[in-house]
Amino acid sequence: MTLLRVLQERLRAACVDCGINEVDAERASLSHAADLRFGDYQSNVAMVLSKSVKRSPRDLAEDLKASIRVEDLGEVEIAGPGFLNFRVSAPAYANRLTEMMGDDRLGVEPVESPQRIVIDFSAPNVAKPMHVGHLRSTFIGDSLARIGRFLGHEIISDNHIGDWGTQFGMVIWAWKRSLDRTSLQDNPLNELLRLYRSASEQCGEDDMVREDCRQELVALQHGDEENLSIWRECVKLSREGLAVIYDRLGVSFDHWLGESSYNDRLSAVVDDLVETGLARESDGAICVFSRGSEDPGVDPFKIQKDGDWEDKPMIVRKSDGGFNYATTDIATVDYRMEELEADAAWYVVDHRQGDHFRQLFAVAERRGCQMGLEHVSFGTILGKDGKPLKTRSGDLPLLSDLLDDAVEAARKSSEGRSRVEKQEERDALAELIGISAIKFMELSHHRTSDYIFDLDKMVSMEGDTAPYLQYSYVRCRSIFAKLEGDYVPAGTGFELSEEKEVHLVRMLVRFGEVVPVVLEGFRPNLLAGYLLDLARAYHSFFQSCPVLKSQGAIRDTRLALCELTSRVLRQGLHLLGIEVPERM
Repeated sequence: MTLLRVLQERLRAACVDCGINEVDAERASLSHAADLRFGDYQSNVAMVLSKSVKRSPRDLAEDLKASIRVEDLGEVEIAGPGFLNFRVSAPAYANRLTEMMGDDRLGVEPVESPQRIVIDFSAPNVAKPMHVGHLRSTFIGDSLARIGRFLGHEIISDNHIGDWGTQFGMVIWAWKRSLDRTSLQDNPLNELLRLYRSASEQCGEDDMVREDCRQELVALQHGDEENLSIWRECVKLSREGLAVIYDRLGVSFDHWLGESSYNDRLSAVVDDLVETGLARESDGAICVFSRGSEDPGVDPFKIQKDGDWEDKPMIVRKSDGGFNYATTDIATVDYRMEELEADAAWYVVDHRQGDHFRQLFAVAERRGCQMGLEHVSFGTILGKDGKPLKTRSGDLPLLSDLLDDAVEAARKSSEGRSRVEKQEERDALAELIGISAIKFMELSHHRTSDYIFDLDKMVSMEGDTAPYLQYSYVRCRSIFAKLEGDYVPAGTGFELSEEKEVHLVRMLVRFGEVVPVVLEGFRPNLLAGYLLDLARAYHSFFQSCPVLKSQGAIRDTRLALCELTSRVLRQGLHLLGIEVPERM
C-alpha cells in the first residue's frame, strides 16, 4: 500500500474518532505538499469538515493531530487556519526503499476493479500517408493503453482506420485513368496520395469529374467487383505502409477494425433508430433530432445562429441512401458493447470532433448503451510561428518526414558527445533518441494544450526532454559498470543519512502514487512530469553523495538508490512508449 494511501486511511479513521460520520470521513484526502519545507503530504480536511461537527477548523485539526496514529511514519504538524502537514521520517523512507527493491511493480498497485476498455486511437485514412495530425492520437492512445494494462485493466487497442468513404471514389476514378504501377510498387502510399490529390483537384474544377467519382463510390458500395478489387489492393498496400511506420514507433494494435468492418450492420442500425422513434425522415435523409427536453446550451442537437437556437441533427442516412461515419460510429458502439463486451470505450481524437462525439454519445445513451464513453480530445501542434504546423507548400507534414528530421537532429546533437563508436550503434541510437524526443515532447504537455514543435529543443540533452531522461538512466547504470563482479542488492539495513538521499526516496515512492491517477482525466503528462522530477532528484543526489567511495550500509543504500532509480526511469518511460539505451 502506498504511503499516500496509508496516511489517507489513518486520517479517515481519525476523523471517525473525532465524531465525524463515516460518509463525511471518506471525503478526507491528502495530496503531495506543494512546499517540501512544510512536509511531504498535506490535507485541508479540517477546513472542509469543520462545519459538519460545528467546530473551528483549528480546533478540529488539533483533535485530528492527537487522534491520528503516525508514530511509525513520522509526524503531523498544523499550519495556518487548520492545514495538516505530514512529515515522513528518514527511517520510514528507508523501509519503503527496502519494499520497493523487492517489488517488481515498483510500488504500483493493480486497480481493485479492472475493466475491459477499448481504446480507439491513431485511425489514419487508407490511401493516404500518416501526417502530423496523427501524431498526438497515436502517442496519447498508446501510452494510455500501456498504463491501463500495467494497472490491470484489460485493454483492447483498436485502429479504426478510414478504409471506406468518399476518398475511395476519387482514388478508384484516378486509378483507372492514371495509375503508375512502378510508383505503386516503389512507394504505394505516395502513389495513392498522388491519385487522390489528382482526382480531388479535378473534382474542384469539373462537375463531371466530381459526379464520375461519386458514381465510382456508389459502384463500390453496391459491390462492383472491379472497384472492390481496386479497393482491396488499396487497403492491403496501405496497411503494409502503415505497418512500417507503426513498427518504427513501437506501436501495435489488437485490432484494425476499420470503417468497412461495420458495413453489414449499417442498414439494421438505421432501421432500429427509426423503429424506436429515435430518428425520422427529413428532406429525404434519416436524422436524429433533439428531444427538446434539454437546455439548448448543452443540447448536442441544437446550434445557435443569429441569437436563435436551431436544429443540428445527426444524419445517419443521406438523402441518396448512403451512410456516413456517424452511422458507422453508432454501429461501432454496438459492436464494442455486444461483441467485445467492453465496459468502456475511449476515443483519442482531435478536439475538433467534439460536437460529433457529443451527438454520438447522446444517441448511444438513448439506445441504452451501458459502456462508459469518453472523448479523449487533444490540441494542436504548432510551428515556431505559433500557427498550426505545415510545410512551406501549406500541406500537413508527413509523419515519416518528421521522424526522419528528428533522427537527423538527434544525430547532430550527439556528434562529439556520444561514447558509442560503431556506426551501426550510432545510427540505432539516433533513431531511438529522435523518435523518443518527439514522443516525450507530446506526452509532457497536457493533451488539451497546444505546443510548438521545436526539434532542437526536443533532442537536447538538457531541459525537459527524453534525451535528458535517457541520459539519467544511463548515468544510473554507469555506476554498476565500475563495480567488480555482479551487483547483488542489499535486502535490508538501508540508512538514509543525507537529505539528498531522503528526497530521492521521496520521489521514488511517488511512482506508485502518480501512475494510478494518470488515467483520471487521461493525463500522461503527469507521469512525464514525475519522471523529470525524479531525474532531477537523482542528479542532485549523485552530485552530493559519493556512491563507490562510500562504505558499509551507506554504500549499500546509495547503490540501491541508483538501482531503483534506473528501474523506475526505465519502467516509467516504457509506459510512455519510450525505451532506454544502455549507452549514449
